[in-house]
Amino acid sequence: MKLQILAEIEAERNRQDAIHPTSAHLPDGTSDTEDRQFARDTARIFTDQAAKVGELTWVHVLREEFLEALAEVDPAKIRAELIQVAAVCARWAEDIDSRAV
Repeated sequence: MKLQILAEIEAERNRQDAIHPTSAHLPDGTSDTEDRQFARDTARIFTDQAAKVGELTWVHVLREEFLEALAEVDPAKIRAELIQVAAVCARWAEDIDSRAV
């Protein structure tokens, strides 16, 4: 299942490259401003609270990871957060696939 999802991601990346071949080297657009930090911290609180009461959803998890990426400015940290976002997306897709069985 994981290999299928990775193959689908690669196919989508190839499709994106065909549509937007010059998208390399766009600015990150992230920032460590107060509003980004507040959004990140709020998402963490909502995710933690949802987990504590048994109401955690994939939306909570993905939102938190995505907002963590947006609040970073160090390219290495942005990259690490984006890998986490990608992993959550892949895991969510796996979860959906497992329900179809």
